[in-house]
Amino acid sequence: MVRYTITSGLLAAVAVGALHTTAMAGGLERGGYNIDLLFDPATVAGEASATFVAPQRELKNARDINPANGLGSDGRNGGTTTANDSENYWVPRVGIKAGLGDSVDCMADYSQPWGAHTKPGANWRGANENIETKVESDNYAVTCSYRFDAGPGQLRIIGGGFYQEVEGFKERLVVPPTPLGNGVGRLDLEDSGWGWRAGLAYEIPEYAFRASLVYNSEVKLDDITGTLNLTQVPRALTPVGGRVYNVFGSQSMPDSVELKFQTGVAPGWLVFGSAKWVDWSQLSTIPFCVAGTTSSCTTASQITSLDLGYRDGWTVTGGVGHKFDEQWSGALALTWDRGTSQGFGTQTDTWSAAASVAYTPTQNVEFRLTGVLGVLTGGSSGPVTLNGVQYGADSRYDFDDDLVAAISTSVRVKF
Repeated sequence: MVRYTITSGLLAAVAVGALHTTAMAGGLERGGYNIDLLFDPATVAGEASATFVAPQRELKNARDINPANGLGSDGRNGGTTTANDSENYWVPRVGIKAGLGDSVDCMADYSQPWGAHTKPGANWRGANENIETKVESDNYAVTCSYRFDAGPGQLRIIGGGFYQEVEGFKERLVVPPTPLGNGVGRLDLEDSGWGWRAGLAYEIPEYAFRASLVYNSEVKLDDITGTLNLTQVPRALTPVGGRVYNVFGSQSMPDSVELKFQTGVAPGWLVFGSAKWVDWSQLSTIPFCVAGTTSSCTTASQITSLDLGYRDGWTVTGGVGHKFDEQWSGALALTWDRGTSQGFGTQTDTWSAAASVAYTPTQNVEFRLTGVLGVLTGGSSGPVTLNGVQYGADSRYDFDDDLVAAISTSVRVKF
């Protein structure tokens, strides 16, 4: 019988697939959820990684289509017709895994699963829709597994929980600027909640075979609180201007299901793939109401809202890995991510390719470097009605195919 055993250095390189399914995925996904460290065969393993992502989304042909709040950036159809919509960002991750006896493994990790940062600025003709939007998150998780013999390999039962903090802000032009104020309103929000995960994995180590299916629950943010700052919006132009309002609302961050697969196909060679579904469609329009005015916030009682209009996300990755010698291994991967925008926004399909190299100078240390280059496909944004709700009524704009690049470094120490 030919054995396809591949050392952990190559298996670690397969983490390139995790980079694809997170840092370049749709919705508000940044680092996503990743429990690959749980499968490390070492008794104790710690890992730290950092990913830098540089999307290059450029907007063009921008035009203000809502005269009710003034046209363009100055109320008289001023401002540029082009804008740089994207901002570079970092995605950190830190984790430690420990084997407890012969059957139990546990992992604790910190990550930033969700995030977004768009900043077209105040001097473009879509300023009534967005000047700057930023979302950040912190996730603290513990995941454990119990494994036992089943046929030629081992079956692993996976479970865990996580605590998540989410915060963000949005600025947009509410009314045209005047000597009494710049007309910009700012919404700041924050909340936290708990989630859980469960899954199964089957492994045959001698063939470098592993298949896993993991479900991550939604995180209910039932008490989102914050402020709506309209002090730069003159009361003479709108009755709600000139004040700071305490606001509240609720929303859940999405649940997800991910299937991963890898297997040795020849001595020193490995193929791998993954498919992930994320329930981004539940983030459509999120109303926010003034605290103390109502016990339940709905679109009928809102003072403002966050309008996203997302559909569910799908991400599919496939690739191949190779062990060159006892110290060096590498992997190549191709990923398709279905865009979550539906005619409003810029999140169209993304295609990306990645190359990863892993260096293992000793049995206890692994270094990894991954580079990614992708294409953000083109499209347009404008008024659209989804499930009876209208989105994109303030502006229209177009965008061509744009590039996105990323680089990830990590180090894993094992004992």
